[in-house]
Amino acid sequence: MNTLRRRSALLAVVGTALTLSLTACQNDADSKSTSAAASSATVEAPDGKGTGTSDPTGSTDSAGSTGSTDAGGSAGTTGSTSGQVTTSVPVCAARDVIVTAATQDGPPYTHVVLTAKNTSGHSCRLTGFPHVQFLESHKQDVPVVAKSKPATPVVLTAGTPAYALVKLSDGGVDEDNEPVSAFSVMLEGDSTVIAVTAPGSGGIAVEPAKALTGYWTPELRNGADDF
Repeated sequence: MNTLRRRSALLAVVGTALTLSLTACQNDADSKSTSAAASSATVEAPDGKGTGTSDPTGSTDSAGSTGSTDAGGSAGTTGSTSGQVTTSVPVCAARDVIVTAATQDGPPYTHVVLTAKNTSGHSCRLTGFPHVQFLESHKQDVPVVAKSKPATPVVLTAGTPAYALVKLSDGGVDEDNEPVSAFSVMLEGDSTVIAVTAPGSGGIAVEPAKALTGYWTPELRNGADDF
């Protein structure tokens, strides 16, 4: 009876040990399988070229960087360049232009058109308006008409002209007109006096109290230059 009990106990111990051994082996096999799978995934991710999380992140960063550089950088450069181009063009001096005068419309001749042609061989900016003095007895400049001011700077390339309309009188017979055969013009920012010959064989008739001048413009414009 005791022998039978001992055998039963021994078999129970052996069975338990066998069960634990099998369980340990199975766990070890599962662990190795999981490790191998993880190792395999780590190796295959670079081969996927975009299947891993690092590739989409890098792609987004690259696109964002490109967009920022192209849009912001390009727009800023364009605006800056445009501003630099305008400001880098030198202001026209008296030596850069030839100023002439011609009558406008038919009699009575109440206006003349001044033409400033760029003869310098390079581009220059013609700023402001012509400072005109018709008579020795009137040493002040002819008043300027504000509405004739152009919206953008007047840049003259080599050989191109700009214009300014100048009013002489109202054309009335009762005006206190004075004959003028030549008069002086100065450019904005240059104190050099440019002598301009009045058009016509008999010169022009000027009423100093009615004289007006417009700004330099690339062309004469109806309305803005109507005074």
